[in-house]
Amino acid sequence: MYHRLLLLATILLLFSCKKKTGCDIPEEIERIPVSVEIERLEKPFFAADSKQDIASFLDSNPVFAQRFLQRKNYPSDSAIVNALYNLATNPELQKLAQEADTTFGDMATEKQQLETAFKHIKYYYPEFKEPQVKTYVSGLNQDLFVSDSLLVFGIDFFIGKDASYRPDTYDYILKRYERPNMVPAAMLLLSNRYNKTKFLERSLLAEMVNTGKAYYFVKSIMPCAPDSTIIGYSGQQLADVRHNEGRIWAHFVEQKLLYEKSPFVVNKYIGERPNTPEIDATSPGRLGTWVGWQIVRRYMERNPKVTLQELMADDDHQKIFNESKYKPEKR
Repeated sequence: MYHRLLLLATILLLFSCKKKTGCDIPEEIERIPVSVEIERLEKPFFAADSKQDIASFLDSNPVFAQRFLQRKNYPSDSAIVNALYNLATNPELQKLAQEADTTFGDMATEKQQLETAFKHIKYYYPEFKEPQVKTYVSGLNQDLFVSDSLLVFGIDFFIGKDASYRPDTYDYILKRYERPNMVPAAMLLLSNRYNKTKFLERSLLAEMVNTGKAYYFVKSIMPCAPDSTIIGYSGQQLADVRHNEGRIWAHFVEQKLLYEKSPFVVNKYIGERPNTPEIDATSPGRLGTWVGWQIVRRYMERNPKVTLQELMADDDHQKIFNESKYKPEKR
């Protein structure tokens, strides 16, 4: 059922990407002032020669210490200082920090991505204030932290396949821990600030539309980012699901899944899985989130007067679905 016309699908994907490569930013957005400075906290951290240096590091970065390092969870200041000193002087962790520095360099790419994203957010939400941006090497303890005032990249997670140590997770998730996916993943977390949902409504359709809104938000503020890096599919996976969109949708309809509320069933199509064997053994996981993204795209295409703010504030998933008139045909 799930035909893999590899050559055709790949050609279609490349043609689509080629058409959309030129993503000029409108001048009215480009001229919005933003301030993005990426502070590399791993540098002073691993330069520490004493426990006093660690204590000074914590005092110099109080918000980071409280929010990212969870300083309040330690029984005393000496406890956190001792724990961090052991990390800062660990030769293997120092090696990982050096690999992160070699991989990321001056982070000019990430700085540009963040500037573009923050300009777009300010355009849609003028009250938005860009957060402080930090990087850190925690020994693969935490990948991302996003709040109103602080954004932290655990860059050791995103060194890539040549790193001495990789995150302890499944291979299909590990493939998403690559540098190009890092900023889109942070912006996906940031979308939660604006994405209004009905918490008591947990049908598959509701979850599809809610996650679809989140991906649409990221694409709206990072228009130059490929869809593959936003959703975390490979180029071939994306080509396949696009080519088989009608067959994927038919599965949801024919199996009467849209209004299913069983957490077990919903998680099959929204949660992390290596594939979706209910459709085809070769299809990727999280297909419900991808379909939800297409529903939201279709809704916005059919309702050009709806703004991004209005979309994100709209918690009526049924209305969004109905007005999208989403119904891809089988090929």
